[in-house]
Amino acid sequence: MSNMSVSMLRRMFRFVFLFAAAALTACAQSSARPGNLHDGTEITVVYPLKSYPFAGQNLLSFDIYQDQGVVHGLLAVATAKPKQSFILYVRSDDGGLTWSEPVEIGHFAKATVESGAGNDVQIAASGKALLAIWQITGELPGMGPLQAVYSLDGGKTWSPGANPTASDVDQSHPELVADQAGRFHLAWLDDRDENGHQGVRYARSSNAGRHWELAQTVDESSCSCCWNRLLMGAEQQVNLLYRDMEPRDMALAQSADAGKNWQRIATVGEFNWVFDGCPHNGGAMAVSDLRVLHSLVWTGLETKAGLYYLQSADNGKSWSQPLPMGGTALAFHSDMAVLADNRLLAIWDAMGPDGTIVAISELLDGGQRWSSARQISGAGVSATFPRIVSTPFGGLAAWAEQKPGAVKQWVIAVLNNNSNQ
Repeated sequence: MSNMSVSMLRRMFRFVFLFAAAALTACAQSSARPGNLHDGTEITVVYPLKSYPFAGQNLLSFDIYQDQGVVHGLLAVATAKPKQSFILYVRSDDGGLTWSEPVEIGHFAKATVESGAGNDVQIAASGKALLAIWQITGELPGMGPLQAVYSLDGGKTWSPGANPTASDVDQSHPELVADQAGRFHLAWLDDRDENGHQGVRYARSSNAGRHWELAQTVDESSCSCCWNRLLMGAEQQVNLLYRDMEPRDMALAQSADAGKNWQRIATVGEFNWVFDGCPHNGGAMAVSDLRVLHSLVWTGLETKAGLYYLQSADNGKSWSQPLPMGGTALAFHSDMAVLADNRLLAIWDAMGPDGTIVAISELLDGGQRWSSARQISGAGVSATFPRIVSTPFGGLAAWAEQKPGAVKQWVIAVLNNNSNQ
């Protein structure tokens, strides 16, 4: 299959399967939408960026990342010109209740931005060193290489970085994390061999994306349109969750030496789902203090379609039986995080009575059951592609939300463990 046909298929499946991406209209003040999880956790909803010049423009993509108590946000927001966008960096020092003024870094892009929901912009941080990654347009529409931009002063100023492979091959669905040694780990998909399908690739940077090392293939054959998830484990372990080619189940690859060598070690949810297409749905991972790995995976298998939770007590080699999430097969995009008090939260979007909702749940009874799902998105809106991170104040969830006839906006929900905060 040619690169052009791969691009056309990717865009076709993206249109069919993706819920709408998000857009930016938020305000500098908190807009409380109080609610509680089962234990009384306070939930406050915030619309961070309404008053800025790009308000009213569609949010195309976003990412959030927590490091040393600071939440970093990266957003791609549409401009009046097609296929162009603002790339904005913001940060919060109080768990998401208030946010900095955005720093516009899109002018470093060498071409128009291809990143969208499910193929999101990425940000990671290690102290004052920040790295942002997104996809730009190459020779063919809908395809192109990755762009790296870094900051060494906590996001005040930015500079262009290097492409992880120093090539213009189509590179999509990046995932980025930083380890305790300050190294940045990047995974993505590309078809460098031009054989008609993507492979999972990896590279590492020890200087915030100015140079890259250890560029290699983790799996030469994978699904072409599902996002990857990286998770740092104990010591130098790096975990990579991705959707395999055949069957279309989720696979776990691991590096025990900070990215030098990789091994595929398990299938996470062995549904044996055979599907000739792209579901546009990756997975989620988290690790608890007990060194238990947790995962959320989605399958489209006709008899078991839906979102499932699994855990592994032996470092990913074997996994528990899949536990259905959300009480409905319509639960779709998901994320998860372990809070500072070792509570595990899961978040997902699903079809509700009036549109797509975002719901959240907490793992109870030592992993035996989940609390009743609670809707945290507003009524009468379409809410999609949620993310969640742990903060010193509790948790921070984010998603894309759109009212009928309005623009799409970035929404934050602060899950506060202390009602007096």
